[in-house]
Amino acid sequence: MTAAVVAPLSAAARPQVPAPAPATLAPVTAATLDETYAANRANAEEASRMAAAHGDRERAAADRAMADPSRDFLSFDGRGSGRATEVFGDLAHADRTAVLVPGSDTSLETYDRFRATAAHLRQELTREGAGADTAVVAWLGYETPGTISATVTTTSRADQAAPRLREFISQLRGIVGGHARVSLVCHSYGSVVCGSAASAAASSASASSASASAASSSATASDLDVDDIALIGSPGVGVDSAAALHTRARVWAGRGSADWVREVPHIKADLFGTTVGFGTDPVSPSFGARVFAAGDGGHSDYFAPGSVALTNLARIVLGETSEVTHA
Repeated sequence: MTAAVVAPLSAAARPQVPAPAPATLAPVTAATLDETYAANRANAEEASRMAAAHGDRERAAADRAMADPSRDFLSFDGRGSGRATEVFGDLAHADRTAVLVPGSDTSLETYDRFRATAAHLRQELTREGAGADTAVVAWLGYETPGTISATVTTTSRADQAAPRLREFISQLRGIVGGHARVSLVCHSYGSVVCGSAASAAASSASASSASASAASSSATASDLDVDDIALIGSPGVGVDSAAALHTRARVWAGRGSADWVREVPHIKADLFGTTVGFGTDPVSPSFGARVFAAGDGGHSDYFAPGSVALTNLARIVLGETSEVTHA
């Protein structure tokens, strides 16, 4: 069975499950990764106990799985729908790292599907002979919208997530160093998050340029410090062109021929003071991304082992751009 990133779930609100506050940690460095991982596993174990005492067996099981000694989390928060940032590989020594940003209906209860996508990408990188020097990070760092909800048609959740993603990329750079390649792999609504993060960085840099003496350094500091942004199954990113993201990163886009998102109208309109829709289709020529072949899969098939999409995503992460096949 192909692992899914997105699947429609009930839109009904669930009762809040008690959980401890996230572990209080010093800024993470390559030297303190083991300490960070241990603290987050302990926090997940406590969250599991609290969920079980509350009578929520599903959440208790999800939290307990995350407390397994084999799991490595840069962050964990069992409150609400939950947040988690999991590492696959030796992050301290990775010179190429992929950060996966998920789409709608991803929470701690559905996290295993998202986790499987990260594991599959990591396996593909290893198959390409680069396992020892690569890492994959599954970043569930925001409250994703429900697939069946009005929120999924607006950028509101993405705009809330954008500063968190930018902060995480900055933290990641502090671990892997400025020399390492970092790629964002953004699925479905996650591509809206990545677009908002890149656009926010560009806006911040533009605003800071009012001070001529600080313009150059501020723009560098404000840039979303990644080398590649890969958009898959994207409904749009909130801007009408890759150039409008004002990012130094290469912008890629791919969509499977059976992906239902191809039927989503690529519009952006003001509706009673709220912007609905995400603009130009990222795989269209007018958007200007590097369009790569994503095969004949559906919306949840981009990370299927052996797929064209997964092979191309691994090559993008590795920086083997000449090997990427195009649509």
